[in-house]
Amino acid sequence: MGTSRLESFSDGVLAIIITIMVLELKVPQGRDLETLLPLIPVFLSYVLSFVFLAIYWNNHHHMLHTCNQVTGAMLWANLHLLFWLSLIPFATGWMGENPFESAPAALYGGVLLMAAIAYYILQQLIIRTQGEGSLLRLAIGSDWKGKLSPILYATAIPLAFWQRWLSLGLYVLVALLWLIPDPRIERVLPDAEE
Repeated sequence: MGTSRLESFSDGVLAIIITIMVLELKVPQGRDLETLLPLIPVFLSYVLSFVFLAIYWNNHHHMLHTCNQVTGAMLWANLHLLFWLSLIPFATGWMGENPFESAPAALYGGVLLMAAIAYYILQQLIIRTQGEGSLLRLAIGSDWKGKLSPILYATAIPLAFWQRWLSLGLYVLVALLWLIPDPRIERVLPDAEE
């Protein structure tokens, strides 16, 4: 089976996840700018989560373009990833409604950690299916960002109970690491298409 159905399904699920998040942004009651102030934490949580979802969408898209076939195991691994990503609106809402308190910040990190692990599992299944000489293996190399991100999440989760701002700073740091589109896969794709 080709990747088009998997990619279309994943795109649809991610679009729904983003839609759910934006629907959680409530319109304030009032006409002056002061009515927006209580919404700042909710908005900042939304922006951070939107960035994470955009990063996953972008990298997932690129990763699937290295595939020439999809297996049943890859389908399940992709659903596993989508499950954890689908919890981002809940974690985002709880963190935004309880302005960056410890437990919501830790849960947010837990969801991000599990999504990172799920992405890694999918990535490894693709490599195993395509073989060690696969484009994805060639593209990711040592994958230092992919290895560092879960470590930062795992550090930030317990840190949320002692230094929640530092914990949140680690989440932002991971987003910044991945914000610039990863050119590794783009570098190997033109060679493969020649």
